[in-house]
Amino acid sequence: MSVDHTEPVRPAAHAMRFAALYAEIQQFYAHQMQLFDRHDSERWAATFTNGAVFVLPALDAPVCGRAALAASVRGNRERQERDGTQLRHWIGMLDVDVRPDGTLRTCAYALVYATPRGGTPVVSRVFVMRDELVGRCGAWHVRHRVVSRDGLPEDGSAQGAGPL
Repeated sequence: MSVDHTEPVRPAAHAMRFAALYAEIQQFYAHQMQLFDRHDSERWAATFTNGAVFVLPALDAPVCGRAALAASVRGNRERQERDGTQLRHWIGMLDVDVRPDGTLRTCAYALVYATPRGGTPVVSRVFVMRDELVGRCGAWHVRHRVVSRDGLPEDGSAQGAGPL
């Protein structure tokens, strides 16, 4: 049996659309994390919906809404300046699930690198980030984010969890 290799193999149209969507979501997270690491609080918060909910193991309660999200970034900046440490977030192993209503469910790993002033970067924390993304006005926004940290119980009850 022989196979004709003269015709180019073309991926199905839906696979091409998904590949484009996947690249778009990767770019969304790259942009969002760079805003976060630069402490661009207002622009970072604008990547969330107005009523977004952010659940993080280091916090006693979820952060709700853009104003509270922006305030948390300003607090992170003050803490890092005081400690003399730069944090960088790397997002990888992204899984994207398109829901019937057009929302996206994503799951990704987040590595946090900490670099003390004049020091060497080290992986400080490893998280799993689960998001619900919605499309609004031609852009993606996080409506709900749950972050769990490796080494902590799912409820985040351990001490010393630290900020994202």
